[in-house]
Parts: sequence; C-alpha cells; structure tokens
Amino acid sequence: MGEVRYVAIGDSFTEGVGDELPNGTVRGWADLAAQGWANARGDSIQYANLAIRGKLVWPIVDEQLEPALALKPTHLSFNGGGNDMLRPRADIEHIADAFAHALRRCDEEGVRLLLLSGANPSGQLPLRRLIQRRGDELAAAADRRIAARPDVIRSYNWPDRTLSTPSFWSADRLHMNARGHHRVAARLLEALGQTAPAEWWSLPDDGAATHLRGASYYREHVLPWVRRRLTGRSSGDGRVAKFADWVTITPATEV
Repeated sequence: MGEVRYVAIGDSFTEGVGDELPNGTVRGWADLAAQGWANARGDSIQYANLAIRGKLVWPIVDEQLEPALALKPTHLSFNGGGNDMLRPRADIEHIADAFAHALRRCDEEGVRLLLLSGANPSGQLPLRRLIQRRGDELAAAADRRIAARPDVIRSYNWPDRTLSTPSFWSADRLHMNARGHHRVAARLLEALGQTAPAEWWSLPDDGAATHLRGASYYREHVLPWVRRRLTGRSSGDGRVAKFADWVTITPATEV
C-alpha cells in the first residue's frame, strides 16, 4: 500500500465553510474525506488544505496551486468557479481553462488530479435561473477539458438533486452544512475506490439551520455580499490556509 499525500485547493467549498465546529473552526468535506480515506486504508495519510473562502478560480490557481505542488503530493483535489459564476460578466470558458491548467501542472509533477464540481445551490438563491445555467455550462466546459483523461478522478456534485435540497445547506443558502459536506466527502471516497460510511450520504437533519425568508434573508446574507463586491473586498481577505503544511491523519473508528 503506497503512501498517500493529499492536498486540497479551492475556495469556501473546499475550506469547509458551513460545517462549523464548536470551537469556531470549519471542517468540511476535504477534512472528512481525508479522515475517511485513512480509515478505509487502515493506515495514516498526509493531508494539507490550502483553500481560502471567497477566491475566484484563477487566484486559486495563481496563489494555491504551486505551493500545493511544492509539497510533493500524490493527489491534489481542485474545485473553483462558484464565486466567478456570481459575477456579472462571468467568462465560462476562461474559468474552465483553469482546470486544464491545473491538470497540465499535475501531469508535469506526477500528481493525480481529483476534480470536483460544487453542489448546486441555485434552487434557493436569487437569480436561480442564471446560476443554474452558468453552473451547467461550467460543468460541461470543465468536463470537456478532461474528456480524454480517464485517469482523472471525477467527483461531480452539481447534478446531485438530493444535495440541492434545503436540508443540506446552511442559513445563507450558499454554503453546505455538515450534512452536505458529509455527502460530498462520501462521493469523493467512492470515486477513490474507498468505502464511505453509509450514513454520510444522508445524515439525519437536525434542523439546526434557521432558514430566513424575505427581507430578513436579504438583510442578513445578501446585502453583506453586495457590500463586499462594491468595495472590492472578499470574505477571504486576511485569512490564511488552515493546513498550509502536512498534517498526519491517523485511522479512527469514528468521525
């Protein structure tokens, strides 16, 4: 059994926003998948996560890809484009080119690429039709760039209609809750040829998220996002990667 050194890059989806722990840190699907991978192997793996919330896809490539590859991983997971899709003039083909670039660099460094698509929040967001259309276009454009590469490990969450239902999402309707992150982690583990805990596919809905409606939702979640766009700020400003270097994940009986 060979050594596994897994690094994740991306935005809030990969950082784990929405899956907050009692101590205020975030966990998310990548942390869960790393633990599940070690559990399934019965052996420790090395894990790093350079993702930072709010990042557009090309800044993810420019700021995270090379530091990730410098760690000499065996596997690298990449997701991005969700923040780009929310911008007025999103260039889908240019966004998808980032996936081709990541694949080329992984090839050059001998790293196995794990490509994920994000979950689909469009049904519960303003401008839902636009987001659905752009997400469909991005998923197709990214897939075209790896169509001839069966060695790329694919874990596609965008088409998962169950994952799109409200019980898998946090109060802001844009980030998955713990239930959603577990489902994404289960899909990645299956794509890796590992067995995910069966309950990860659909944890019980604890009803913890308060889903605001109408003006309350816009005041609490939409207007702060608009203010950041107008002032050129990002939710990731000043943040650093939660695991910028390797941490050892040992097998555990529970996650």
